[in-house]
Amino acid sequence: MKITQFDNLKMVIESIQKETNASAKSKSNEPVIDIDGLKKSFGTQEVLKNVSLKLLNGENLVVLGKSGSGKSVLIKCIVRLLSPNQGTINVLGEDVNSLNSYELSELRKKIGFLFQSGALYDSMTVKENLEFPLRRIKKGLSQKVIDDKVKEALGQVGLSDAIDKMPSQLSGGMRKRISLARTIVADPLIMLYDEPTTGLDPATSDEISLLINEVQRNYKTSSIIITHDIECARVTANRLIMLHDGEIYAEGKPEEFESSTDKLIKSFFK
Repeated sequence: MKITQFDNLKMVIESIQKETNASAKSKSNEPVIDIDGLKKSFGTQEVLKNVSLKLLNGENLVVLGKSGSGKSVLIKCIVRLLSPNQGTINVLGEDVNSLNSYELSELRKKIGFLFQSGALYDSMTVKENLEFPLRRIKKGLSQKVIDDKVKEALGQVGLSDAIDKMPSQLSGGMRKRISLARTIVADPLIMLYDEPTTGLDPATSDEISLLINEVQRNYKTSSIIITHDIECARVTANRLIMLHDGEIYAEGKPEEFESSTDKLIKSFFK
């Protein structure tokens, strides 16, 4: 039987899934994020309606849902880029809604946030983009330590040779990988991924999904992955939550979603 490149990729994905699931199970079940009764409205439009969830230590939690279901609003509330109308958000033992600006800034230093757009600074080289969060978050590092950490992060995403390039010289997939490197360079405890594979071709999307698992394994992160990309969900999820019309519609293991007979769930897991 002929083994194609696609078959090889599937085998790699399956192998990493087994490793990441085992890694997540071996860790404490203590939640690093605990959300209870979260509500968020914009004017008369209620976007989140009584959402409660936990992110457990060491797991990849995928929040799945169609565009407009409230997924991105949810993670923006977690880091208080948006303030909820009601509910509590506890992150690493801190009540996010009660923190002052200094305390919130300190908490955010422990959280990596990968935006949809990547949000690289176009006027900086790749090296300077990665140095920026290190100088802001980990003050007092020597240039040698900074250089070593930049090289390590770029090596993690397979783009060591892009260190002196400008963002304009990079493809969309490369920009996303550099953005991920910039996020992990400061050693976050929690990763928040906002539609990490949006706008990417299938092969590059698979690469990003595999990198998410590698970050979980190598950096011991706990992650929330916001996506409507079912293949990304299949590759990365230790556990899944589906949002529908601003509410939690379903929650469970990937295999439970795959075998579900519910019409809405089946519309995703074809």
